[in-house]
Amino acid sequence: MTLNYIWIGFFLVAMLVAIMRVMGYLFSGHLEPLLGYVFTTADRDVFIAIVESTFEMAKVSIDIAIYLIGVMTLWLGIMKIGEKGGAVSGLTRFVMPFFKKIFPELPDNHPAFGSMTMNICANMLGLDNAATPLGIKAMQELQEASPDKTKASDSQIMFIVLNTSGLTLIPVSVMAIRAAMGAANPADIFLPIMLTTFFSTMAGLLIVSAIQRINLFNRVVLAYIGGLSLLIGLIIWLFSSMASATIGVVSTFAGNLLLFLIIILFIFLAWRKKVNVYEEFIVGAKEGFGVAVKIIPFLVAMLVAIGVFRASGALDMLISAIAGIFGLFGVDTEFVGALPTAFMKPLSGSGARGMMIEAFNHYGVDSFVGRMAATFQGSTETTFYTIAVYYGAVGIRNTRYTVGCGLFADFTSVIAGIFIAGLFFG
Repeated sequence: MTLNYIWIGFFLVAMLVAIMRVMGYLFSGHLEPLLGYVFTTADRDVFIAIVESTFEMAKVSIDIAIYLIGVMTLWLGIMKIGEKGGAVSGLTRFVMPFFKKIFPELPDNHPAFGSMTMNICANMLGLDNAATPLGIKAMQELQEASPDKTKASDSQIMFIVLNTSGLTLIPVSVMAIRAAMGAANPADIFLPIMLTTFFSTMAGLLIVSAIQRINLFNRVVLAYIGGLSLLIGLIIWLFSSMASATIGVVSTFAGNLLLFLIIILFIFLAWRKKVNVYEEFIVGAKEGFGVAVKIIPFLVAMLVAIGVFRASGALDMLISAIAGIFGLFGVDTEFVGALPTAFMKPLSGSGARGMMIEAFNHYGVDSFVGRMAATFQGSTETTFYTIAVYYGAVGIRNTRYTVGCGLFADFTSVIAGIFIAGLFFG
């Protein structure tokens, strides 16, 4: 329902702004001295621009979707190999001791541990199709352990916030869209997204743990968080000590090397388990084709709406207003063009994807704003969608403080994304 209102709002606001621009042009002699704004023929022809944008963005949508068919087919085939080869189950065994500490109300060997771990590991690897059913299964198992079936339990809240904070290892869809839009190196946002999601996940974990009074100062938790924090801190320190040109070269090399090593690891693990690697790739590739085709209507709907919003001048007004606010504090406002993607992400994944593509289209896919928008898009999950689907699956109405904690993690990802994208691409 939220996306319905957002989509309608794009058109209604565009209509109102366009009418104001036309009226301003007609009465420019009286309004220009008052507003300090010079009306031009662009204001007069705004409705022509709006209609032209609908055709242009529909074409852009299909161009992207056609390219996505190939890229999504490739990557979901690779992911299927990793799934069958045991990459997900290996990650499950690795994080299980940590999960036992942050879900203290669950007894040892509770079946929800396996489903939760598999869900989060699937999300980390970009296995969206596998992640959602595993997440729903985990919520159902957590519901069985909850004394109040209408109110979210502490474990359910922790699980959902960890989901919405979106720790990501392989941002497949973002890389695929950047490739479709002609990025020189679609994987150059790999490390920035990984670093940004680390901070959002840590923020979600810390705020929920504080509310639930979970002791994070025990050896197991400190070992996991400390080790990961040390690694992330080392990466940031290494890159912060490099020149801007060197950062681009090293991050591009490291990101692509790591991605290819993951592919090789997936193939090796599957081969070692005597999996028919080629056949499993074909199975996953078929799923990728289906995903790419299904996304076309959503892509067209959202990109056309955003195109209308941009052509009317409304989006530029919004960005200018935000830039003006930051400018009052002497802040560099170059990043402001990417903020619509960040603002949309908690509400709608497809809406945020559309905002990211619009930023690519307007500023350039390899521009600073374009890369920052990609970082925002890949850094968290869609908070309200995740809450609606997972709680809806088990009939929970009282979500308690889930939304607040999820949005706190989202806000952290925005702040971290601004600094990290500035470090890598500024």
